[in-house]
Amino acid sequence: MQAIVNVTENWAIGRDNRLLFPLRADLKRFKELTMGHAVVMGRKTLESLPGRKGLPGRRNLVLTHDESFTAPNVETVHTPLQAVFATGAEDFCIGGESVYRLLLPACDRVYVTKVLATAEADAFFPDLDADPQWRIESESEIMEENGVRFQYVDYVRVDLD
Repeated sequence: MQAIVNVTENWAIGRDNRLLFPLRADLKRFKELTMGHAVVMGRKTLESLPGRKGLPGRRNLVLTHDESFTAPNVETVHTPLQAVFATGAEDFCIGGESVYRLLLPACDRVYVTKVLATAEADAFFPDLDADPQWRIESESEIMEENGVRFQYVDYVRVDLD
């Protein structure tokens, strides 16, 4: 499994169930990378999407404790293990915070859009720069959109054997 996330310099990802810095280029990259794959998300992330329904062109899995939860274009799973068994190496964890924390141990790659700014937040992604289990595989040039500077940083899990 892989993860994809938009973070700030202090690894913040959201506030009030919204992205801190929605960037057109980042959303385009997200769509290109995830199209045709399964995406695993939490219920709150699903509810933040347009129409509160699964993303088109993808198999949408919602990880929720609510066994009666249903939504258009989604399948539900109720444990991280079910999510892992329902997906493959090319599929994606797309958030939010608690789902990232539960599924990051099953991920071998993380596609990060790093916004070179900070903002008040109530949701965070684990700091991969401070975690010896992760290393940067590639970094893009710094880009700018509507005055917001950002870059793509791809991380891969380090074999610590």
